[in-house]
Parts: sequence; structure tokens; C-alpha cells
Amino acid sequence: MALEFLEGNEAIARGAMKANCNFFAGYPITPSSSILQHMLDLLPRDGGIAVQAEDEIASIGFCIGAAMAGSKVLTATSGPGISLYSENIGLAIIGETPMVIVNVQRQGPATGSATKGAEGDIQFTRWCTSGGLPVIVLSPATVGEAYELTFHAFNLSERYRVPVFLLTNKEIGLTRESVDLDAIELPSPVERKRVAMGEEYLPHDFDYPSAVPAFADFGGEHITRFTTSTHDKAAFLATSPPLIQEMIDHYTAKVDAAADELALVKQHLEDGAETLIVSYGITSRSAAVAAREARAIGVKVSTLCLQTLYPVPRTALISAMNGISKIIVPEMNMGQYILEVERLAPAGIEIIGVNKMDTTLISPDEILEQGGLR
Repeated sequence: MALEFLEGNEAIARGAMKANCNFFAGYPITPSSSILQHMLDLLPRDGGIAVQAEDEIASIGFCIGAAMAGSKVLTATSGPGISLYSENIGLAIIGETPMVIVNVQRQGPATGSATKGAEGDIQFTRWCTSGGLPVIVLSPATVGEAYELTFHAFNLSERYRVPVFLLTNKEIGLTRESVDLDAIELPSPVERKRVAMGEEYLPHDFDYPSAVPAFADFGGEHITRFTTSTHDKAAFLATSPPLIQEMIDHYTAKVDAAADELALVKQHLEDGAETLIVSYGITSRSAAVAAREARAIGVKVSTLCLQTLYPVPRTALISAMNGISKIIVPEMNMGQYILEVERLAPAGIEIIGVNKMDTTLISPDEILEQGGLR
């Protein structure tokens, strides 16, 4: 056992290194800046490259280039920076570019309160690109989970050739906790499937929509092409509507088909409970305390903490709703993920949002009182 006193941002950097990340580019922005600092410190010592770019647009552009040349790539930003990333996020999706994007959320909108916390980018992350194509979004609640989910994010990005988001926030990123990283069980690092030497290569080849194309590093034996425009399997520009739809269906299917595998949740489902608290991120910790206090006074409460936000863990949510008459969804925004819960909830279930954006954490008392649990 080797306890360390770590902030979440350092845990993210350490998780990236554990996953064999070898390239980072980012621009300083509160409260994500210490990820940049940690990667500048860690990567060169391990033979990797860390760059402080001139702005956020350059940061994600550098990362896309490095990823397509074969690197395992991380970038990190906050608030307004994720807005500047949005066009290149679309490029990463259409280019099937594996990379991990950390958003250490802060209170907004616009510049907002740069040193204060919130979780206001939930829906933006899901819908920031044209067409509503699915994305993978993970959300840790602790420093240990920040390390663990960063590692998983790299594995998922490599396996499915997609950008994967890690949504954390100021409280997790800049709060220190005692954690034993060596005690956290992790699978083996995943490497993207590469085309064999001498094989014919198409950059976006697939036999069926959910298949993940093999990868060829830019600068290697195979001729590679990369474009931000609609294209065919060879990455040549395409204008045929059926062909364009075939490619869109492919980007969609490779994520949607894996939805159950991607669903990471923690749950405490109590027999006979009629109330369910659905939470994610830092607010999950208040939700756990609120549920414990409710049980102490004889109120049966189930909890479902989502570590995967997207694709929506439909199976886990629907199962947890069985026998429930009331669902409480606490969020440090004005009500975003509650929309996903409402889509899945059977008719007749009361759904209560506990929301605020005054830069302070939602307390267990607020969940209990606004949720009608005492």
C-alpha cells in the first residue's frame, strides 16, 4: 500500500502515463492548468512530448496530428476552451481519430467564475458537433476514479478510434485526497489495431457498420489520407448521398453497438425502495451521504452513480427504475442529464431536479429537502 495525497488533475496525468500516453498539447486555463504542468513534467522524462500551445484551437489540432501519426494523445481544457475545441472535435470524429479530451468544468456561461466549480458542459459535450453523432463521455467522482477512468478513456479511444471525453470539474481536479493508485485494478493497455505490412489499406475500411477500421500511422509504409470533408472508405471526397449516409451510419454504429460494454455505473439498489437518486461526478458524493441519512430514518432509497454519461447507460437506468415512484437527479447546472432520465422513465414516475449554479456544491441536506426525503 502506497498512499499518496493527490489532486484529481495529477491523477489524470498519472492515469494517462499508465495508459502509455506519449503526446500532450494544451493551453493554460483554470482549473485544468495543472494537467498541463504535470504532463510537461512527466512526459519528457518518459520519452514523450508535451507542448504548451499558443491557444486551445492549436492544442487540439496538434493532438489530432500526433494521433494520426500514431501517438497516444491527451489534451485538457476548461469552460471556454471546450467551445474552441468544438470544430476540431468534429474533425476527430470524421477522421476516426483516437484521443482523450479532458474538460475540467467550471462555472459559466462565458468566462463565468473562472475559479469556481460547476458541471455545466454535460449536454454541450454530447451535442457540440453537427448531426448528433454519438460520443463517449466518462465522469469521475473521486481522485481515484479520475485516475481509473482516464486509463479506461485511452483504452476506449484506441479500441473504437474515437475521441473520448473525461468530464471532471474544479472540485475533483484541484482537491487532494489520499489514494493508493497501485491498489486500483486496471486492465492491460489497449493499442489500436494496425494494418499489417504489405496489406492493402483503406483509411476507413469496414465490412459492417459497427466495425472499427484498422489504422496506419502517417509517415509509414501505407499511403494515408485525412480530410475534414465527407469522404468514402479511402478518404476521398464523396458527394453521393447513399455513400455519405453509409459513413455517417458507421460513425454512429461503432459507438452505439458497444453501449452496454461502455456502461460504467456504481449502484446501491435497495429492495422495496420507491425513491432512486441518479447522480454523476462530484454530486454523487453528496447523493451517497443523502441516501445514507435517509436510510437512517427509515426511508428506503436506491442510488445509481453514472461513470459513463454517454452513450446513456440505458439498461442500467431502466433496471434501476423498476418499482420506483420518484427519481431525484441532483446536478450542478440548471438541469441537463435529467433530460436523459426523463426520456427513459415510465409514465407516472415523479422526477425531481435538484439544481443550482451558484458555484457551491449541492449538499446532502439540499438533496434530502428538495427531494422530499425528510
